[in-house]
Amino acid sequence: MNTPVAVIINAGAGLGYCAQFQQQLHEKFAAHGMLADITLAHSGTELIEAAQAARARGVAMVAAGGGDGTINAVASVLVDTPVRFGVLPLGTLNHFAKDLRIPLDLDGAIANLAHGRPARVDVGEVNGRIFLNNSSLGLYPDIVRDRERQQRRLGRGKWLAFCWAALAALKRYPFLSVRLDIDGAAHARRTPFVFIGNNVYQMQGLNIGERERLDSGVLSLYVAQRPTRLGLVRLACNALMGRLAQQRDFDVATARELTIDSRKMRLRVATDGEVTIMQPPLAYRIRPGALTVVAPR
Repeated sequence: MNTPVAVIINAGAGLGYCAQFQQQLHEKFAAHGMLADITLAHSGTELIEAAQAARARGVAMVAAGGGDGTINAVASVLVDTPVRFGVLPLGTLNHFAKDLRIPLDLDGAIANLAHGRPARVDVGEVNGRIFLNNSSLGLYPDIVRDRERQQRRLGRGKWLAFCWAALAALKRYPFLSVRLDIDGAAHARRTPFVFIGNNVYQMQGLNIGERERLDSGVLSLYVAQRPTRLGLVRLACNALMGRLAQQRDFDVATARELTIDSRKMRLRVATDGEVTIMQPPLAYRIRPGALTVVAPR
């Protein structure tokens, strides 16, 4: 008997997903004894609506195909539910899939859905919005905003637009004044970049930017010290790639909850690469074991 699974694919990224791809995907799932109900979503709203519909139908497993922003959108609907969440890493960086050791090729990822094990992992949250990988303030959200504007207005590709946005940030040399409340202790900082990770990011050897585990029940906080202009660009590039610079470049802490406040009325906040406007204070917390994922055995 075929096991039903709702499969939600981000078809809005211009990657050529069409009816032929949908048929091939059906066949790949069927080869592993799964009956795929496939939705090709063309916007973030459609991604969330498809996930909500699948949850309402009582589907036991929902799989999302796309980059980390897509994975975040679908996962946000499944937090604190018994639904098993499957990841099809169809994006560029695929941080969440990598840290779960999910195969990055489509056939391997589908096989993992059929033969993997359910595992409960933590999610981070800021002012009610979840993140699976990380959240950040300052330099990175500003560059993402500028990159997206260039893509819309000038038709530049993602990476070219990012380079131009990073150069503009280098010229501005921006800093953000924040107040951090961690475990009852207050800290004032003036920094270009604040990074909050869901669990602890490794910062040594060849594993910079990876997480050994996603179930330790803590947030990791990295506050950049005052770098040179060149250091700013390095920070932005490392943030984009999910990596951090050497530990000496940061003040580092871990906590289950923390608050970030600013004199600014609004702050740009990145969560898994998607930027939203939030009103401070920003209340961060870890939600232990809130998401059930299908992980390799």
